[in-house]
Amino acid sequence: MKNIIITGTSRGIGYELVKQFAAEGHNVLALSRNEKPILDLNLANVSCFSCDLTNPEDYQKIQEVLKKWDQVDILINNAGSLLNKPFLETTTEEFEAVYKVNVFAVAELTRIVVPKMAVGAHVVTISSMGGVQGSMKFAGLAAYSSSKGAVITLTELWAEEFKEKGPSFNVLAIGAVQTEMLAEAFPGYEAPLQPNEMANYIKDFSLTGHKFYNGKLLQVSSTTP
Repeated sequence: MKNIIITGTSRGIGYELVKQFAAEGHNVLALSRNEKPILDLNLANVSCFSCDLTNPEDYQKIQEVLKKWDQVDILINNAGSLLNKPFLETTTEEFEAVYKVNVFAVAELTRIVVPKMAVGAHVVTISSMGGVQGSMKFAGLAAYSSSKGAVITLTELWAEEFKEKGPSFNVLAIGAVQTEMLAEAFPGYEAPLQPNEMANYIKDFSLTGHKFYNGKLLQVSSTTP
């Protein structure tokens, strides 16, 4: 049984990840601003509470849980914020809001969890194909896609800094999955993959990928819109 922390669990891939890990008997801490969808599952091995990762005070709640755990085996940075808006109309505040969720919150949560992780543990950050250099880009996603590029570089840096005594760090740049976030970015587009299918891949990778990769970007995409 693994101790697993997952962010962005109220819907989509994060929600499916919680269900799949719990079904295998793992101990899961599910973090999302809206905790009701997970509470409604009523799973004995899943803990959750309302958590805004842009609010410094909410990290105290996470610290209280970590005090009760001997270790964390897997951290999945899945929470994300998307803004689809022309660049010239995007305010500094809107740009910062995306980065607070997609970059700064990822960095802060990783910072407080890593001391509970040893060699053999795994930090998996969910990025996007839009954050990969040389990939297809889309107008209106300047804040979102650039933030997803930032966590790719962060992952490489973490892997180097903690390579002696810490966990492995990898980042998955996922392509089109039929989530609410995809529908917000590309209204009317139908993706070839459902959230439960991508969640199954991420689950398996989180459990075993650290044996094969560290500091790597893996592109998990059959198609982009």
